[in-house]
Amino acid sequence: MDRLLVTGGARLSGAVRISGAKNSALKLMAASLLAPGRTVLENVPRIQDCRTMGEVLEHLGAEVSWAGGSVTIDAERIGPPEAPYELVRRMRASILVLGPLLARVGRARVAMPGGCNIGSRSIDLHVRGLERMGARFAFEHGFLEAEARELRGALITLDFPSVGATENILMAAVAARGTTVIENAAREPEIVDLASFLVEMGARIGGAGTTTIVVDGVDSFRPVRHRVIPDRIEAGTFAIAACATRGSVVLEGARPDHLELVLSKLAEAGADVLVTEAGISVGIEGRPRAVDFVTLPYPGFPTDLQPQMMALLATAEGTSIATENVFESRFMFVDELRRMGADVRTEGHHAVIRGVERLQAAPVRALDIRAGAAMTIAALAAEGVTEVADMYHVDRGYEDFELKLAALGAEVRRERLPSPVPS
Repeated sequence: MDRLLVTGGARLSGAVRISGAKNSALKLMAASLLAPGRTVLENVPRIQDCRTMGEVLEHLGAEVSWAGGSVTIDAERIGPPEAPYELVRRMRASILVLGPLLARVGRARVAMPGGCNIGSRSIDLHVRGLERMGARFAFEHGFLEAEARELRGALITLDFPSVGATENILMAAVAARGTTVIENAAREPEIVDLASFLVEMGARIGGAGTTTIVVDGVDSFRPVRHRVIPDRIEAGTFAIAACATRGSVVLEGARPDHLELVLSKLAEAGADVLVTEAGISVGIEGRPRAVDFVTLPYPGFPTDLQPQMMALLATAEGTSIATENVFESRFMFVDELRRMGADVRTEGHHAVIRGVERLQAAPVRALDIRAGAAMTIAALAAEGVTEVADMYHVDRGYEDFELKLAALGAEVRRERLPSPVPS
């Protein structure tokens, strides 16, 4: 029941160290199930989703230990291959143990996933791809049950370049007999990081980062030590926050090649963007200009930065149009933004944002991870003290979020509200 009290008006200034990528760390943790022995992942963010994935792996029989920003996963022995509902419902990425379990033990029982309520994210593409490789599926009592006596290489063409489906199929294909070709594969940097990790473990993969990935199956894998790539969504969030407060921030460790379109759109809005040895410097003086943007799979504008960008454009000079092509319910947070005086109208998968001079403080909610970050950005740019409730969503995706903001000069304070007493 945590809420964040944000006093608007302070310009963000200074440097912030970008944490390891949540959307990479979770998949690497799942892939560690492939190799008997102790795998060490460095630069893992200390966030709730990674803790939940650790609990999933422990339930599957692995031993998981944490030390600072590293996690050690000993997958020498795998027990009953079942991921229970009480864990999977907390985080959709739990479904990604499906591919590694089929590859390692030939069967899996995984509860249907939960996670953020931002639209339909069917696992049909995961299932169809794995079926092409010889897996058989049944759905019983809320669980997806899978079995594969032998995975076989196959040509798999995805209807949509789904990140999750590409990852699940990839983690199964590395142990399949023969060659697997994934067409229309996702191209995200997190896919490349996963492929690099699997190759270090002994896999044979070509084409990661392109639309066609070719995998030659191998018989065994070895545990390794691997460093998680920096989180491009966290970097983009702080870059946008700097611009919303008309400040200047250095994103230490951020990869500019992972953020090319985002940085281009911020520059179009009037930001000064400079790549340095330390990372990326982003800042803006005066009111940002209106910008149109369209979310698309990588290398397009990331849907996970759409709410934050809309929060910035809510005070831009002129009218912006945001088009959401990935998740149909990603505009749910707009009503919260309107509570702060934003002039936003949605129609289908388009949002028209007419910039206002200043937002006003109001009680609002974090409806999901990225919407919560967006409402915090809006609060930083608003007059007065804004209460952002349900911050547990933000905790799932950002490490030390308010501490990093405070170090940049933001006036933020977290309050823990008592849980309601049942009547």
